[in-house]
Formats: sequence, structure tokens, C-alpha cells
Amino acid sequence: MKIRLLVPVLCLFIAAAAFAADTAPVADQAALIAQLERTQARFLASVEGLSEAQWNYKAAPDRWSIAECAEHITASEPFMRNMIAESVKTELAADAAGTTNQDQKILTFLVDRSTKFKAPEPLIPTNRFGTPAAAMAAFKKERGETIALASGDVDLRTHGSKHFALGPLDSYGWFLFLSAHSERHTLQIDEVKASPGYPKE
Repeated sequence: MKIRLLVPVLCLFIAAAAFAADTAPVADQAALIAQLERTQARFLASVEGLSEAQWNYKAAPDRWSIAECAEHITASEPFMRNMIAESVKTELAADAAGTTNQDQKILTFLVDRSTKFKAPEPLIPTNRFGTPAAAMAAFKKERGETIALASGDVDLRTHGSKHFALGPLDSYGWFLFLSAHSERHTLQIDEVKASPGYPKE
């Protein structure tokens, strides 16, 4: 009797484990896309309805304006996505898969504004978009392409490459880095708005 009961239980356990294995990457992917959509909405809301004076205000000569922060976020999107596209093509070695997950580190470290970084030369603002509308249109287009790439059928946990700052990183982590980067500079926009001299209108 015990053996007869044990067999169905084992079958159910195996089936549940297989279901979890099949759905885990999908769940991860859904969470990732939600994260990309969240930071997109957060950024767009931060620049909505700004006057020209607010858009171009600088708290100090060596500080970025909201216009410059927005340009940097937008220009960084395809720059990073090209790196991600390469990582998605590269399958991690069997013994490396599962060891390159740095999700929490990325989500906490990158948005910590107490640590400053110098932007690489190609991503330094140069007024390349001209107007706020053009900058926002460009960002929406680029983030749409990023989400499309993240929505592919590749298991992002078993693909990856060396990250320029974090070392070996799975492709899921690469996407989180891009998303957290846009959030980092959205927080910078919030700092500009909190400056004592920020125009009221």
C-alpha cells in the first residue's frame, strides 16, 4: 500500500519540478521586462511638462542639467544594448552558469548616487537631440528595442559575457545594469529639481 501511494507522490514531485524549471526563465523574463518598463515610466515622468528654464537649469557650472541627464540616458541605451546583444549570443560554460548572477549588487550599487563615475567620451552630452521632444522620442524608440531584445527566447541566465565593470555577468544582469543606469540618472534629475535655485516654472 505504501509503495502504491509513494509512486503517485513521486510522479507529482517530478512533474512539479519540471514545471518549475520550465517556468522559472519565463518568470525571470517577465520580472525583467517589468523592471525595464518601470524605469522607463519613471524617467519619462521625471521630464514631463518641464519648461525650457527647468530643462536647461544647471545647479553649478560643473553639474549636468536635466537636458544633459536625459541625453546621457538616451544615448547610453543603444550603447549598452549593443553589448547586451553580444552577450546574448554567447552561451556560458556549464560550470559558469549560475555563478554570474549579480542582480542584487547591480540594483543597489548602481543607484547609489554617493559613488560618482565619469561618463565615457561617447556618452558625454553634446545636445545631440536638440529638443526635449526629440530626446524623448529617441528614448522611447531605444527602450522599445531593448524590451524587444529582452523578450526573446534565449535563456538569459545561461548566456552572458564579461562586463566592463562587474566582470563575468549573465545576460539577465546586463539588462538589469542598463535599467539601473537609467534609474541612476533619473535620480540625478530629481537632485537637479531639489536644487535651491531650480526654477519654479
